[in-house]
Amino acid sequence: ITGLALPDRDGVVAIVGLGNGVSLVGKLPWIRSAPRALYWGDVDTHGMAILAVARTAIPHLTSILMDESTLLRYRDAWGDEPVPMRREVIETLTPPEAAVLAGLQRNQWGSRVRLEQERIPWTEALAAVDAALIDTLSATPS
Repeated sequence: ITGLALPDRDGVVAIVGLGNGVSLVGKLPWIRSAPRALYWGDVDTHGMAILAVARTAIPHLTSILMDESTLLRYRDAWGDEPVPMRREVIETLTPPEAAVLAGLQRNQWGSRVRLEQERIPWTEALAAVDAALIDTLSATPS
Protein backbone atom coordinates (compact mmCIF):
# COMPACT_ATOMS: atom_id res chain seq x y z
CA ILE A 1 0.00 0.00 0.00
CA THR A 2 2.78 2.43 0.86
CA GLY A 3 4.48 1.94 -2.50
CA LEU A 4 1.23 2.52 -4.33
CA ALA A 5 0.65 5.74 -2.39
CA LEU A 6 4.08 7.16 -3.28
CA PRO A 7 3.61 10.31 -5.35
CA ASP A 8 5.55 10.69 -8.58
CA ARG A 9 9.13 11.82 -8.01
CA ASP A 10 11.62 12.51 -10.78
CA GLY A 11 14.13 9.70 -11.08
CA VAL A 12 12.36 7.48 -8.52
CA VAL A 13 11.16 3.95 -9.17
CA ALA A 14 9.27 2.11 -6.42
CA ILE A 15 9.34 -1.68 -6.40
CA VAL A 16 6.91 -3.24 -3.95
CA GLY A 17 5.65 -6.54 -2.68
CA LEU A 18 8.59 -8.83 -3.40
CA GLY A 19 9.20 -10.01 0.16
CA ASN A 20 11.88 -12.71 0.14
CA GLY A 21 11.99 -12.44 -3.67
CA VAL A 22 13.67 -9.06 -3.34
CA SER A 23 16.97 -10.58 -4.51
CA LEU A 24 15.49 -10.58 -8.03
CA VAL A 25 15.84 -6.80 -8.10
CA GLY A 26 19.62 -7.23 -8.17
CA LYS A 27 19.30 -8.81 -11.60
CA LEU A 28 18.29 -5.43 -13.05
CA PRO A 29 21.54 -3.77 -14.20
CA TRP A 30 20.13 -0.26 -13.98
CA ILE A 31 19.35 -0.71 -10.29
CA ARG A 32 22.79 -2.07 -9.49
CA SER A 33 24.35 0.97 -11.19
CA ALA A 34 21.93 3.53 -9.69
CA PRO A 35 23.71 6.14 -7.56
CA ARG A 36 21.42 5.40 -4.60
CA ALA A 37 18.91 2.76 -3.61
CA LEU A 38 16.58 3.04 -0.63
CA TYR A 39 14.74 0.28 1.18
CA TRP A 40 11.82 0.58 3.57
CA GLY A 41 10.21 -2.48 5.08
CA ASP A 42 8.54 -3.65 8.26
CA VAL A 43 10.56 -3.43 11.45
CA ASP A 44 10.36 -7.04 12.57
CA THR A 45 12.70 -9.99 12.35
CA HIS A 46 11.55 -10.99 8.87
CA GLY A 47 11.67 -7.40 7.63
CA MET A 48 15.28 -7.09 8.78
CA ALA A 49 16.14 -10.39 7.07
CA ILE A 50 14.55 -9.20 3.82
CA LEU A 51 16.60 -6.00 4.09
CA ALA A 52 19.73 -8.15 4.39
CA VAL A 53 18.77 -10.14 1.27
CA ALA A 54 18.08 -6.91 -0.61
CA ARG A 55 21.48 -5.55 0.38
CA THR A 56 23.12 -8.74 -0.89
CA ALA A 57 21.55 -7.98 -4.29
CA ILE A 58 22.20 -4.21 -4.11
CA PRO A 59 25.23 -3.60 -1.86
CA HIS A 60 24.85 0.20 -1.73
CA LEU A 61 21.26 -0.06 -0.43
CA THR A 62 20.30 2.28 2.42
CA SER A 63 17.41 1.53 4.74
CA ILE A 64 15.01 4.20 5.94
CA LEU A 65 12.58 4.06 8.87
CA MET A 66 13.99 0.69 9.97
CA ASP A 67 15.98 1.87 12.97
CA GLU A 68 15.51 1.74 16.73
CA SER A 69 14.34 5.35 17.04
CA THR A 70 11.58 4.76 14.46
CA LEU A 71 10.55 1.55 16.20
CA LEU A 72 10.31 3.25 19.60
CA ARG A 73 8.66 6.42 18.26
CA TYR A 74 5.69 4.38 16.97
CA ARG A 75 5.28 2.06 19.96
CA ASP A 76 1.50 2.63 19.90
CA ALA A 77 1.39 1.15 16.37
CA TRP A 78 3.14 -2.12 17.21
CA GLY A 79 1.59 -5.43 16.39
CA ASP A 80 2.70 -9.00 17.03
CA GLU A 81 5.01 -10.86 14.69
CA PRO A 82 3.35 -14.30 14.38
CA VAL A 83 6.53 -16.37 14.04
CA PRO A 84 9.76 -14.45 14.65
CA MET A 85 12.85 -15.48 12.72
CA ARG A 86 15.59 -16.89 14.92
CA ARG A 87 18.54 -16.66 12.52
CA GLU A 88 21.60 -14.95 13.95
CA VAL A 89 22.64 -11.45 12.93
CA ILE A 90 23.05 -11.25 9.18
CA GLU A 91 26.36 -10.06 7.73
CA THR A 92 24.95 -7.49 5.30
CA LEU A 93 23.12 -5.52 7.99
CA THR A 94 24.79 -2.38 9.29
CA PRO A 95 25.67 -2.43 13.02
CA PRO A 96 22.56 -0.36 13.96
CA GLU A 97 20.33 -2.63 11.84
CA ALA A 98 21.90 -5.73 13.37
CA ALA A 99 21.26 -4.26 16.83
CA VAL A 100 17.57 -3.82 15.98
CA LEU A 101 17.35 -7.42 14.76
CA ALA A 102 19.10 -8.71 17.88
CA GLY A 103 16.86 -6.60 20.12
CA LEU A 104 13.74 -7.94 18.42
CA GLN A 105 14.99 -11.51 18.75
CA ARG A 106 15.74 -11.22 22.46
CA ASN A 107 12.45 -9.37 23.13
CA GLN A 108 14.28 -6.25 24.30
CA TRP A 109 11.19 -4.08 23.73
CA GLY A 110 8.53 -6.74 24.31
CA SER A 111 7.47 -10.10 22.99
CA ARG A 112 7.22 -10.54 19.19
CA VAL A 113 7.34 -6.79 18.46
CA ARG A 114 6.43 -5.79 14.92
CA LEU A 115 6.07 -2.35 13.33
CA GLU A 116 4.48 -2.69 9.93
CA GLN A 117 5.44 0.10 7.55
CA GLU A 118 1.78 0.87 6.83
CA ARG A 119 1.28 1.86 10.48
CA ILE A 120 3.67 4.81 10.26
CA PRO A 121 1.66 7.98 9.52
CA TRP A 122 1.96 8.61 5.79
CA THR A 123 2.90 12.30 6.12
CA GLU A 124 5.85 11.33 8.33
CA ALA A 125 6.86 8.42 6.10
CA LEU A 126 6.75 10.58 2.98
CA ALA A 127 8.82 13.26 4.73
CA ALA A 128 11.47 10.59 5.50
CA VAL A 129 11.45 9.40 1.89
CA ASP A 130 11.78 12.97 0.62
CA ALA A 131 14.61 13.69 3.07
CA ALA A 132 16.45 10.59 1.86
CA LEU A 133 15.96 11.72 -1.74
CA ILE A 134 17.30 15.19 -0.93
CA ASP A 135 20.33 13.57 0.72
CA THR A 136 20.76 11.51 -2.44
CA LEU A 137 20.71 14.57 -4.69
CA SER A 138 23.23 16.44 -2.54
CA ALA A 139 25.54 13.39 -2.37
CA THR A 140 25.42 12.63 -6.09
CA PRO A 141 28.48 13.94 -7.94
CA SER A 142 27.73 16.36 -10.78
